[in-house]
Amino acid sequence: MNQSSDIPSSNAHAKPFLSLSDVGKTYPGVVALDGLSIDIVPGEVIGLVGENGAGKSTLMKILGGVIAPDRGTIVLDGSELRSLTVESSISSGIAFVHQELNLFENLDVAANIFLGREPLKAGPLKLVDRERLRDMVEPLLKRVGAHFSADTAVATLSLAEQQMVEIAKALSINARLVIFDEPTSSLPLAETERLLTIIRSLRADGISVIFISHRLHEVERVADRVIVLRDGTVAGALARQDVDHDQMVKLMIGRTLAAARIAKPNRSPGAVALKASAVRTEAYPSRPVDLEIRYGEILGLAGLVGSGRSELARVLFGVDRSYGGTILQDGREISIRCARDAVAHGIFLAPEDRKRSGILLDFPIVQNITLANLRKYASRFLLSSDQETAAAEQQRVRLVIKAPSVSTRTGTLSGGNQQKVVLAKWLSMSPKVMIFDEPTRGIDIGAKNEIYGLMRALADAGVAVLMISSDMEEVMGVSDRIAVMHEGQIAGILEESEFSQESVLLLAVGKSLK
Repeated sequence: MNQSSDIPSSNAHAKPFLSLSDVGKTYPGVVALDGLSIDIVPGEVIGLVGENGAGKSTLMKILGGVIAPDRGTIVLDGSELRSLTVESSISSGIAFVHQELNLFENLDVAANIFLGREPLKAGPLKLVDRERLRDMVEPLLKRVGAHFSADTAVATLSLAEQQMVEIAKALSINARLVIFDEPTSSLPLAETERLLTIIRSLRADGISVIFISHRLHEVERVADRVIVLRDGTVAGALARQDVDHDQMVKLMIGRTLAAARIAKPNRSPGAVALKASAVRTEAYPSRPVDLEIRYGEILGLAGLVGSGRSELARVLFGVDRSYGGTILQDGREISIRCARDAVAHGIFLAPEDRKRSGILLDFPIVQNITLANLRKYASRFLLSSDQETAAAEQQRVRLVIKAPSVSTRTGTLSGGNQQKVVLAKWLSMSPKVMIFDEPTRGIDIGAKNEIYGLMRALADAGVAVLMISSDMEEVMGVSDRIAVMHEGQIAGILEESEFSQESVLLLAVGKSLK
């Protein structure tokens, strides 16, 4: 059954301030929503779950006024509407914290939070009152537990910190309903706990929350009730006392499915494939990292945000330069000065932000798969499109990439299928070491298990796999060993018999295991 309730049952007797009745939306050839009805009362947390393509994004766009439903009614504060506009949605106190960050990196935190709503001074000159702006922003940052100031440049913040800015921006409009779309997808446990605390405080203040997450254990903890979407329809609803991981999964995909658990081989890993010896990163140039990745294993790399995990991955892949130390492959020192050097040695990276660094969204699948190795498909400097298509089609079938053809634009695919395209690019080049940075961020539970299976297949084929993950359930369920980072260094290595949430957390905060 579910964990102990962090939030008491919802206020079932309160009057809804927002209701959707028989709402439907159809695109050419696709029924996105079909007869959805939902009531939202003040001060409740609704968990909204479903696989990618279930209709969650369409519902969000309707509530945000971005699109209008084809049928159905919306009742807001007693007034019946056919649709919302962006302006009416915002003025009604409906706020969003999106999975894909919508921030301007060239501006500071304060400018992002109150963009277009800045306090002004100097009469007709309409100059931004920076002092008042800071005074308005600092309480919001304190409320979300941020450790940076209103003047901090967004470009210097981590993904987790940028999500905190998004939450503060949502709170700044005096929201009555805050819709969180995968808000913990890039957050490790400590920051996730802080977010759940924020949600509790919102609920206590009478603010409603729609919490969309593929991390079902978080939904299980925080939701007053859960609505499950499948193929555009409501597959079922669960009251607080019935919210359970297995029940949610069964409603989502029509069958039970173990989460973050893959069969592990009863064998010892191979020799050391890659060894970082006293490697120093830009984030922690004075703290050397020592780490060994073996052939045929999945080594999980855990730690808090800012511990230096992604920075280490970027050094191993040659995106960032090393500030010292050596990298050895098969016992021999190698030089990795750029990503091309890493690729030449069979070391590949599936980055945390796949849409920014892993794929080209406007390019078709075939070009994303072949772009990193065009020489393979060229003869006398002329590309063979037939060879490219054949190679991409082979990977599409192998990885079960759900798309009509390899000519499909990559940006139209679900998150799980986009991640498969990233993986297909490297699999076509016979990797020796595969680094995954947050491999299932923003991916539904069905696709997650497919990714886990692909990682295990790589390891079983002898590839050395390094998996960086902030999902505790994932890192313990998938890894053969777990390395934990703290402030730029490896705080400890856990064998499978030593796996526990407490052990990972103790090492992550710099404490030794008793």
